[in-house]
Amino acid sequence: MKNIENHRNDFTISTDKNKLDIKRIHQFLANETDWAYGIPIETLKTSIENSLNFGLYHQNKQIGFARVISDYATIAYLGDVYVLDEYRGKGLSKWLIEEIMEHPNLQGLRRWILLTNTAEWLYKKFGFTEVANPEFYMEKHNPSVYKGVHNNN
Repeated sequence: MKNIENHRNDFTISTDKNKLDIKRIHQFLANETDWAYGIPIETLKTSIENSLNFGLYHQNKQIGFARVISDYATIAYLGDVYVLDEYRGKGLSKWLIEEIMEHPNLQGLRRWILLTNTAEWLYKKFGFTEVANPEFYMEKHNPSVYKGVHNNN
């Protein structure tokens, strides 16, 4: 898949995995989020290797990130979206989501999935809604997996 890169002033969004600052991404996800708190760096590396990644940069410094897991035909899962606190309020998260939603390999999908408890207002601008029939939705979730606790339920 061809890398895509777009610029706005001193900011860049790129899908080039080689530009990602894995240590910065890990620091944020493992220490600053509820959803990936404590994620081992090797787990993060594997997730990045198997995803379409979007790095957000200010003068080549990693300031945000998002990744998409997809079959590129029917479904995509948007996850690990963040912009560092000091860069929020500048329209960067909106631009990041725009770039993701406009990616040529993610067009014509039947379903997008997103799990979030923050910034619902942002995702609603791009057509995300609450699950219409939550009674149809099932999951197997182990919130303690990064603590080495296995849940077989």
